[in-house]
Amino acid sequence: MKFLKRFFDGIQRDLRLFLFVLMLLEIYRGLFIALMSSYIGAETDASQIAAAMWAGLRLSLKTAGAVTLIPFVLVSIGGLSSRIRLGVGIAASLIFSLLFMMRFPYYRAFQSTFGMEVVEGVNDDLWSIVVTAVQEYGIAWRFVVALILTLLCIAVLSRLLLIKTFPLPELDGKIKVAGLSAGLVVGIFLFGLFVRFGGSFTYGNGLNWENAGITTDGFLNECVLDDAQALYRARAMAKRMEAGEIFGVDATKIQESAQIIAVNHELTEKNLAPYLERKAKGQRIATPKHIFIILGETFMQWPMLGKYDELLLAEGIKSLIAEDNCYYSRNFMPNGNFTSTAITGVVTGLPDVNIKINYQARTYDKLYITSMAAPFKTLGYAVDFWYGGIPSWDSIGKMSLAQGFDNFYGCPDYNAPQLTTWGTKDENLFNALLAHLDSEPPTVHVIMTTTNHPPYSLDLAAEGFHLDAVTEALKKLPNVDEPEQLAVELGHYWYMDEVITNFVRAATEKYPESVFVITGDHAVRCDPSTHPTIFEKQSVPFVLYGAGITKDILPPDAVGDHISIVPTLIELIAPKDFAYYSIAPSLFDSDGVGFNSEAFVTSKVAGQIDSDVVELLPHVASNELNSVNLADERAHALQTIGAMRTVAWWMITRGLFFGGSDN
Repeated sequence: MKFLKRFFDGIQRDLRLFLFVLMLLEIYRGLFIALMSSYIGAETDASQIAAAMWAGLRLSLKTAGAVTLIPFVLVSIGGLSSRIRLGVGIAASLIFSLLFMMRFPYYRAFQSTFGMEVVEGVNDDLWSIVVTAVQEYGIAWRFVVALILTLLCIAVLSRLLLIKTFPLPELDGKIKVAGLSAGLVVGIFLFGLFVRFGGSFTYGNGLNWENAGITTDGFLNECVLDDAQALYRARAMAKRMEAGEIFGVDATKIQESAQIIAVNHELTEKNLAPYLERKAKGQRIATPKHIFIILGETFMQWPMLGKYDELLLAEGIKSLIAEDNCYYSRNFMPNGNFTSTAITGVVTGLPDVNIKINYQARTYDKLYITSMAAPFKTLGYAVDFWYGGIPSWDSIGKMSLAQGFDNFYGCPDYNAPQLTTWGTKDENLFNALLAHLDSEPPTVHVIMTTTNHPPYSLDLAAEGFHLDAVTEALKKLPNVDEPEQLAVELGHYWYMDEVITNFVRAATEKYPESVFVITGDHAVRCDPSTHPTIFEKQSVPFVLYGAGITKDILPPDAVGDHISIVPTLIELIAPKDFAYYSIAPSLFDSDGVGFNSEAFVTSKVAGQIDSDVVELLPHVASNELNSVNLADERAHALQTIGAMRTVAWWMITRGLFFGGSDN
């Protein structure tokens, strides 16, 4: 009876902790929706908000249950000190308050609740992330606010736990004691089941992060997930990726996938190499002295669109595009949403399959057959990487050298001062490269900039950027969140555009027989509004500039992505029948699909890979609108994406042979 009395008292206090955590999460959910209401779609009504709040409450049953399980086991069952219950509640209050405060800048950057970017950050430069959070996202004052919220929570919770509980009913006889005990066990089991399945007693009728998007509004669907559930989603997705559970990857169809990619569809080899072999059609331009592949940090395409001309942000690259020796495609995608994904895609020729290539043992054992260094070296070029940051960041220096690059230069190598923890000013990077060209043999240079990255600490006034004018112009646009902050971010984009353009002109003057590719590593993190289109959020430009380049050297608006760059350059400069290996075709022979981990683009549409959302591209001619079949465009894109992803995944995890042995 003594245990039963203590247990009966304990579960009542556990229930109070459960309700406290549940209500705290619901209050934070409501506050977030209210304070970020500009992200709610114009057609979304109050019933959708109510539905999101209700679904969120159900989903948060799981989070509150997980928190409460600790004191239930340790205190109510184990008989340990009741202070553990209060301690767990305080810890939960602090964690959820901190996550609540950090959700605001995170959502503004990625338009998502905590997701795969968190997983990516674990392998990133953690100190740089902390510095960026302090300097750019106000983590210091957000931490103070979180502490204040936590103190309020402690005051409420401590009083709540001190309220007297209902006493155990008087029981005279073992049968009644046994009956009550059995009732408690059954009741607790049913309650736990109800909590586990998110407000239901069965999985089929329950709610979890995978089916929580019950509204038609993307912002509200993200709000359904509390921060713990969002982090759980990121962890679950990462584990699935590690296990090969990636959209489009089907290890049972490796040969079929290879045949879709292959130029010769009738191959029956058990080795991937013949399927990936391509032969150049013949040299199209005079052999360049230097080739420059420039990956601009967050060089998104949307500032180049006509609707944003008043902002005057991309005048440099647009001036290059206007020249006769320049080709420009708008239908281009980055390899992913992260800088390292862009770099590994260009260096190895492998599309993103949500596996960090730069952390795979295979990457450091031998070259992937699709890696860019080998064919360029065969053509007589050295291959160098120039980076505005530290070579050790995300192991990209080590990875590039392991994949055949001759040299890797980071800002310490050319004695450039760091502007931020991420690296030096772009101007220092390009000046160092320009000075180095005199002693260079014919070289392919991959260049990665860093300035257009938070913390945004550039002195924009000193650089000549008209911050106030851009801020006012942004205020005229619909659905712009925090135009003052967005103007600062776009000022760094403007600076990058200016510096890249100046370098292209200076290098062209010094070595007029050079060729340049200009694109962005990714587009996400800087959107033009709270409701960007898929094209605005994801696309980056493809600019091909230099000696021998004409506006019609490639098909108009050829469709591609980062892994199309190297085969395109090889097809430009290689002699007829020069053999090379590539998963993607060149832009001369595009299959009409460019993609990354989240989205795809064709010549007509942009779409999300893991949903059926498809939109027409803004530059599709009005007379073509009625003839575009969105379902057909999506079906073609997914077939191509599935084939390329399956082959890439197989190469990374199993090698070149279908039997699973290494290459």
